[in-house]
Amino acid sequence: MYRKIIVAIALGGIDNGERILRKAASLLDAGGEIIALNVVEDVPSYVAIELPANMVEDAMKDGREKLETLIAAAGVTATVEIANGPPAKAIISTAESHGADLIIVASHVPDFSNYFIGATADRVVRHAKCSVLVDRQKI
Repeated sequence: MYRKIIVAIALGGIDNGERILRKAASLLDAGGEIIALNVVEDVPSYVAIELPANMVEDAMKDGREKLETLIAAAGVTATVEIANGPPAKAIISTAESHGADLIIVASHVPDFSNYFIGATADRVVRHAKCSVLVDRQKI
């Protein structure tokens, strides 16, 4: 069905990661590629002064290690990519740079401020140039 799938996995919601990786594998064409993506957000400069200088680099390394462990546990073949910046923008940019034809994002249980599908998922759905599958968390 799909040649190249970006699976966006937030480390805070890594428990959903195995499920959405398997979902991606079930939707992948033979010879296709899955890219497991984690985005490390930038730290505002007024906050960064109080934090260790290598905090973002350490977070990116930690993200890579956790995604590699998750991929092995899911039994799926995937490439790991770590991006830096605003999550929705980084997800869309990664999808465009890889020529992806599907993005899979997990959505958390919403609160009033992002009632329908979540802030990041909502932005990805609105601005992506390819199909987006939003995997809803069961309440």
